[in-house]
Order: sequence, then C-alpha cells, then structure tokens
Amino acid sequence: MPLEGVLFSLTHVAAAVAATAHVLMNKRDVRAAIGWIGVVWLSPIFGALLYVGFGVNRVHRKARRLRGMKQSHAFGKGGGADEDSPRARLALAIEAISGLPLRAATVDQVLRAGDEGYPEMLAAIDRAKTSVELSTFIFRVDEVGERFIAALTRAHKRGVAVRVLIDGMGGGFFLSRAYRRLRAEGVPAARFLHSVLPWRMPLLDLRLHKKALIVDDAVAFVGGLNIAAENVLEKPTAEPVQDVHFRVSGGVVRQIAASFDDDWTFATGEEAPERDFAAHRPAARPERSARMRAIPSGPDLAIDQLALVLQAAIASARSSIRIATPYFLPEEPLLTALQLAALRGVEVTLTTPERNNHRMVAWAFEAHVRPLIEAGCRLYRSPPPFDHSKLMTVDDEWCLIGSANWDARSLRLNFELAVEVYDAELAGTLSKMIQEKCGARITIEEIDGRPLPAKLRDATVRLMAPYL
Repeated sequence: MPLEGVLFSLTHVAAAVAATAHVLMNKRDVRAAIGWIGVVWLSPIFGALLYVGFGVNRVHRKARRLRGMKQSHAFGKGGGADEDSPRARLALAIEAISGLPLRAATVDQVLRAGDEGYPEMLAAIDRAKTSVELSTFIFRVDEVGERFIAALTRAHKRGVAVRVLIDGMGGGFFLSRAYRRLRAEGVPAARFLHSVLPWRMPLLDLRLHKKALIVDDAVAFVGGLNIAAENVLEKPTAEPVQDVHFRVSGGVVRQIAASFDDDWTFATGEEAPERDFAAHRPAARPERSARMRAIPSGPDLAIDQLALVLQAAIASARSSIRIATPYFLPEEPLLTALQLAALRGVEVTLTTPERNNHRMVAWAFEAHVRPLIEAGCRLYRSPPPFDHSKLMTVDDEWCLIGSANWDARSLRLNFELAVEVYDAELAGTLSKMIQEKCGARITIEEIDGRPLPAKLRDATVRLMAPYL
C-alpha cells in the first residue's frame, strides 16, 4: 500500500476512535449514538468532521463557561406547594427538575392573538420607567413591527434601559431589518446564535424560541406570540395566525427576567445588570394570587427539563389532560406516558391545526398518532386560521403556558420558556378554550384510509421528526 494510503487509513482510524469515544461519553440517546458511530466509521475522515461540526454540543460548553462568569442571581429560596395540595407531588418533582421554587404571582390577563396582546404590550412599553426587555423568535418589520420599533425607540430615548434579543434565524438569517432598525436608533439589540461563518453553521439548528416581554421588573408577557402582522385577526393577512399570550405579575417575573439575562449573556458575552426587584415588583393580588414557576429549557442545560416536566404532569393526572399545540411530534417517552394515562382512565384530549403551516410536520404527525388513538386518546383538528397556541391543563387544576411545542425541536434543540400555574380558575378557563378549539375528531378509519403513497411519504418523513 502506498504511504499516502497508509497515512489516510491511520488518520481515519484515529479520528474515528476519538469521535467514537466522544459519542459514547456524551450521547444519551442510544439511537443517536449508534447513528453517529456508523457515520464516523463508514465515512472516512468526512464522518468525523461531520460529527465535530454537527454532533458536538458546543452550546452546553459555552453556557457552562458563561455561567462561571456570573451565576444567575434571580433565584432565591422559596416554598413549594402545600403538602396537602393535590398537586404537591408534581410541584416537588418540578422543583427538583428545574431547581427553582414556586412563587406567588398572578395571571392578570389572558390575551387572545395580537388583537388583544399587542395593545397591552405596547402600552406597557410606553409606561416603562426603568427597563424593558424583549425576547422574540420572529420580529417582522410590518405594521405591527413598526409599532414595536417605535415604542422601544421612544422608551430608549426617554432613558429607559432597553434590551432586545431576536433569534438569528426566525428574525431573518441574512438580513434582520428589525435588528438593523433598532441598532440605528441606538437601541441595544442582539441576534441570538447568528453567524454566516461556515464553522458556526452547526449552531443554526439551535434557536431562541422564547417570547417574553419584561417591563420594569414588575410585569411580564409570555406565551406564543411573535411580533408580526399575521397575528392580528381583525386585519387578516394571507396566512393569519391565532395565538394566546399572558400578562403576569408577582414573583414569577423575577424568574422570567433571569432567563432573559442568561440568554442575553449567552448571546453577547455581556454580564447582565443588577436588578432591584424589591423596588419595582408589585405584590400579587391576594384575591387572584396563584403559585407559579418559570421553567427555562434548552441545549445549554444538562437535562431536557421541559420533557421531564411534561412527563411528570401527565403522570400526576387523575381525570383529564388537555393539550393544544401547533406541532405534535414528541419522542417515545411522552407518547407512552399519554397512552398510559388514557389506559388508566384519564381523559386525554389533544388538538392540532387542521391545516399546518409546515407541511412536513403535518405529514409526520399522520404517521405518529395511531397508537394514541388506539389507547383511547381523543385527537382533534382545530379549524383555520392556523392555531399557534401552546396550552396544557391537568385535572382543571394545573396548567402550562409558554413558547414550547410538543416536538423534539422544542424539547431538545430550542431555547424555550414555559410557566407552570397552580390555579383552578385559570386551568378551567384554558381547558374550556382548548375544548372550543376542537374541530373534527381524528379516527383510526381516517388514518388507515389514506392512500398507500401518502402513508409511505408520512412514515418516511417521520424519520426526520427530531429535526423538523
């Protein structure tokens, strides 16, 4: 064998051995580990380079380094749920998962779509006295975006400390007009994990999907609402989107603000400013006070927090689980948990859009849900316009709101923010809202009645579910 061939073979073996060792030590998912080991051995040199580029979680390493700079300062020691509360075990489990205490807080408003959400958010920005932080996945420069740019600019010019964090893909990859406009006005703004450099391209799969607005460390708006005109249903665009957003106040705002600070530091390398919550935070109204907890999740954390929270909530259910989500492609543990809940007599209701805005997600969904229907889960399609709401209730006593979808992208790859709420009144309201969204029921006959080419297409696309 020529010397070049020997050197190539030795290089391949050394690279494959090193990559295999890294896979074995770092990949929790057995299927992913087997797949990567196959790639690095069957594709000489290129397979190892591919793994270094796309298989190594640099985000987790960077996050640990930045957290060493300054630990998150927002989380104090707080109490859990009362021991005799029906949700006490769930509260303790989620405290163990998240490391965060429950806080006394209030859901002040449930805001349907941009019609109700945007006026409240803009008014809060205009009332701001000390600080405004906005985190968003999509920030379009349209009629709605212009209003937000103007409000943020006004706040900045009157001396309010404004920071805006826009995802590097959802906000426009090559050109983010909103980012450029804000920077031109002097408003501190950053793009999350954005780069056109080839060696940073692997990070493009890791997105900031949080939607949060924090004003004066006193109130916050969270949910699924992006900054875009399609969310205003009163003036429908070509592809209108319905959604739900929430205005919250009280102790949970502290946790939401800390999540923003962590993301800002991660994106910019800047230390977050000190906050004086005691000076701004209003007490939760006693007549509407609930127990709440913000739950951030993302590839920067050692565990898949939201996936574990969902499993714990499902396991705690005694009578009902109701879910509304635009994208439903969970991995096997969550599917199994929902099946078991239905089999032990819990009424499991799931609604997803009749017409999805991501065709491949819709195809994979069709190949994903037969086991749930067979177990007794009730699946429905919500009629147009496209429903982007992300809601979950358990036993009409507990609910989960926020930015996350029921898919591997949200639960493993994206930076997400959820808020759990122990409040029977809100849970009842959201349960009713989910039931109102339910349109045509999905049946076994419908699933089995699809043409064979459609079944093959859907089953093939399902293989890509972790990345859709």
